[in-house]
Amino acid sequence: MRSEHDIRYENGNVFKIVQFTDIHWSTGGEEDQRSRALMNEVLDAEKPDLVVFTGDTIYSHHCADPAASFREAVSAPETRGIPWVAVYGNHDTESGITREQLSKLQKSCKHSLAERDAEHCGDPGDFTLLLKTSDGGIDKALYFFDSGSYSDTRAGGYAAFRRSQIDWYVRQSVKLERWCGHKVPSLAFFHIPLPEYAEVWNAGNCCGHKHEDVCCPKLNTGMFAAMVERGDIMATFVGHDHINDFCGEWYGIHLCYGRATGYNTYGKEGFARGARVIALTEGEPGFVTWLRLAGGEVVHQNSGARSERKRLSG
Repeated sequence: MRSEHDIRYENGNVFKIVQFTDIHWSTGGEEDQRSRALMNEVLDAEKPDLVVFTGDTIYSHHCADPAASFREAVSAPETRGIPWVAVYGNHDTESGITREQLSKLQKSCKHSLAERDAEHCGDPGDFTLLLKTSDGGIDKALYFFDSGSYSDTRAGGYAAFRRSQIDWYVRQSVKLERWCGHKVPSLAFFHIPLPEYAEVWNAGNCCGHKHEDVCCPKLNTGMFAAMVERGDIMATFVGHDHINDFCGEWYGIHLCYGRATGYNTYGKEGFARGARVIALTEGEPGFVTWLRLAGGEVVHQNSGARSERKRLSG
């Protein structure tokens, strides 16, 4: 089993991911340039192996040309030759561009690793990347999901994962286990937080900050339950809520926010923009994660092997 774009531990035995989220790139004005400068600052400091944009990369309703804005928004890793992928948020395709068009555009970029699973007839933004060992074995898997935008059900609010997406994840997980002979430690990236993000915060099993409500779907369609049942997902990483950055462990899965990166959107005084960094070690379960903020400050939050049982109110 392979993905079209397998990734490897190339430099030593650590694979580093930078998560940018909620860039909200619009027309390339002053605030967008501040976002680009921050992304360049983070990339200079961290030198990642992969960049993941977890949604609302562009604010399409405010873009004269959404396709051109998307290319500008992802130019920091693209021009450096750093592999990257993007999942979509509720603002990426509000106006002037569709999910299909955005996916085709992303796949046309030289250094994008996005692909569409041939067996998945649903969202074009759902795919996996396999992280290979130096000798070619499968060490970890990265799942990327399109968490949608707004609900088309009577419940209203934000979209929830569809059953077809949950079924696709389960099939992929089972296939990987059969291929490797064991469950493959995995991470998942998407935009809108699961309802369980509110549960883990309320339980107090978190470190980091919650400055706004968890803006999750009103319906819980069972993606988290499927992940718990499969037992391979170590952590999920989302955006959407710009002034939340907490991580918490819930039934063995770490539920983590990124740190909002873009300046062309709302924030909170004293709550610096930044990025989340995730480090994976070859042959070892778990992960380590930290935040790198504008200006260079680094905030260590938790390890995927041991969660800090501490709740911080910002």
